[in-house]
Amino acid sequence: MSKESKGSSRSRLIDWRIFGPALVIMILISIPFAMYEDESLELLNSIFDQIVNVFTWGYIWYAIILVAAGLYLSFSKYGDVVLGNPAEKPRFTLFEYSSILIAMGLGSTIMRTGMTEWANIAVDPPFGVEPGSTEALLWGNSYSMFMWSFQVFAIFVMAAPAMGYILHVRKKPFMRISEACRTIFGDKFTDGLGGKLLDVVFLISILSGAAVTLGLGTPIVTYNLAEIFNIEITFGLTLIVTIVWVFLFSISAYLGIERGIKKLSTFNMYLAGAFAVFIMVVGPGIFILDYFTDTVGFLLSNYVDMSLYTNSLDMDGTTHMESNTVFWFAYSATWAMLHSVFAAKISRGRTIREMILTYLLAPTLISWVATGVLGGLGVHRFTTGEVDVTGIVQEDTMAAIPAILNSLPLSLIALVIFVIIAMIFMVTTLDSTTYTIASYAGTKNMSKAEPSKNLRLIVAALITVLALSLLRIGGLAPLEVLSGLMGIPIIVIQFLTIYAAKRMMDEDRAWVNNVRKKKKWTQQSNE
Repeated sequence: MSKESKGSSRSRLIDWRIFGPALVIMILISIPFAMYEDESLELLNSIFDQIVNVFTWGYIWYAIILVAAGLYLSFSKYGDVVLGNPAEKPRFTLFEYSSILIAMGLGSTIMRTGMTEWANIAVDPPFGVEPGSTEALLWGNSYSMFMWSFQVFAIFVMAAPAMGYILHVRKKPFMRISEACRTIFGDKFTDGLGGKLLDVVFLISILSGAAVTLGLGTPIVTYNLAEIFNIEITFGLTLIVTIVWVFLFSISAYLGIERGIKKLSTFNMYLAGAFAVFIMVVGPGIFILDYFTDTVGFLLSNYVDMSLYTNSLDMDGTTHMESNTVFWFAYSATWAMLHSVFAAKISRGRTIREMILTYLLAPTLISWVATGVLGGLGVHRFTTGEVDVTGIVQEDTMAAIPAILNSLPLSLIALVIFVIIAMIFMVTTLDSTTYTIASYAGTKNMSKAEPSKNLRLIVAALITVLALSLLRIGGLAPLEVLSGLMGIPIIVIQFLTIYAAKRMMDEDRAWVNNVRKKKKWTQQSNE
């Protein structure tokens, strides 16, 4: 290779054949949404409402089928297949691995839904339950836990087996949807327009989802900072928070995944645990424990009802639960490929079973505990009359969070810790998002290298500018609905990747050729 071509290869950080069209489409979509927010929101909501009316059953069965597929891959012969060299140890310890997946899977959104989602159900409960009643409150916190349970995390992880297999076993240079589907559609499709189309759809869904999530995550911090310093919430405050956030991310990105995401994720697990203990000690700890116990019992008793609820008989009209469940699954589908690509990248040395079950169980357990503590605190303040949570949530959901935290003794400490945890979650979310996009759209061989740090900073800047611009001019709400609609093509892609994973492992007889030899693994574990 000539020096000129070598230099050209080095300078080309990103594959513009897929990233360029995705970015242009995102900009072309965002501009009219921002200019005509009300009209755009009305149009998109009407489309989404039609989807709810026609395809509620489809989204419900889609999530259940993914759980079933996850259990099948985990407990069949495919579960023993190692993503990488069967003789090597996993890249991370189980605690580190779980912490990274939790930070990626939950983020700051769990802090918002855990503390406030129960109130939306309490004022608009399902199954003809009386609003504001004891049963409505149990439905509320149970549903908050249901939102962060097996179906959602199955949506997040089930494309990961195919992505991990092409990267760690077949050693393909690019960890892309098109490459995973090569075994289904062949070389001509994958290397041609069809493969590029799959990759562009993936990037559009990730860019829109990232912009919305960052835009929605910022108020979790700004509302509490405004309460701490007794100041107004302005775009200037949002800008300051974002600058600090991106600065912290930049440090994490340059430290790399080992010293960046991993250390931040594990530290945040300890800090979140300490915060939960703090709430229990200075707050209504006994009530929270009792209510958590009641809620888990209620959830387990009604899990099937929640999983299959479509309200086909239109009992008291459409309620928050069925419409939000469809949106939640659709929005999760938008993020599914991001989670799967990132999970695949960090799962070298893990078996298919370990990867899937860790993602199904660890975030579910933590989210239930978080919802139990945060939701329990909010319900206690509501039932005692200290904070009108349901009234505040109907006016401004985010405002309920500082109102609840401010009701605690040592409220300033609670608010500060809450902000720190939320900020770290936001940093790890942006970190893992840019890591995934840079891995996906970069030109480096991902089976041998980490994505370019400079490219990650460029991607972070693009996402941040997009999110801030939409926040500034008011175009975030339509994009939020659009990101949910973007989940529809992703669902098709997910099922393709599940089939591709099985087909590749069948072609390679991976359950025979790429599994741990018990004797070697036992000896290695003892060392």
